[in-house]
Amino acid sequence: MKVQYITVVSGLPRSGTSLMSMMLEAGGMTVLTDNIRTADHDNPKGYYEFERVKKMPEGDFEWLEDTKGKAVKVIAVLLQHLPAKYQYKVIYMHRNIDEIIKSQNKMLVNLGKPLHNDDILIKKLLMKHSGSSRNWLDKQNNIEVLDIDYNQLIINPVACLSEINKLLDFSLSIEKMQQSIDQKLYRNRA
Repeated sequence: MKVQYITVVSGLPRSGTSLMSMMLEAGGMTVLTDNIRTADHDNPKGYYEFERVKKMPEGDFEWLEDTKGKAVKVIAVLLQHLPAKYQYKVIYMHRNIDEIIKSQNKMLVNLGKPLHNDDILIKKLLMKHSGSSRNWLDKQNNIEVLDIDYNQLIINPVACLSEINKLLDFSLSIEKMQQSIDQKLYRNRA
């Protein structure tokens, strides 16, 4: 009997997790989303979020049972709350850290929120956080991880998409995934 796993798209905020979720959906996978956070200038194609993910630290896990065979976006800080009783395949997004900071700053401006004053400190914190999340993943026996570099995904999508399709048992349409990439949305380049 084939084990049903949950596909998790993760990484730091602004690292390409929404793009990856959109690509998985285009490729034929069901992506769990509640559409509460709607598309806007910063993510014109949507955020692909599911609010109950944020309640995992409080013990809200019932929804995970229905996520087998589907994908869900879980930001890096929440990965450690994934219950060990499930099997996961995690696509962990990496992106140039300066681009992440630039993208976050633009989003804060668009939301009318104050900017962080110290990009160097933010950079160190983001790198530390990503490293600790990635190290935690490596120690889990129930999780298989594929690291995807956002910048390489945009430059050379076919190679990245082939790796993703292999991870997910060749169940996706690489052609449709590639067609979903909108080069014009790669706006915050370092």
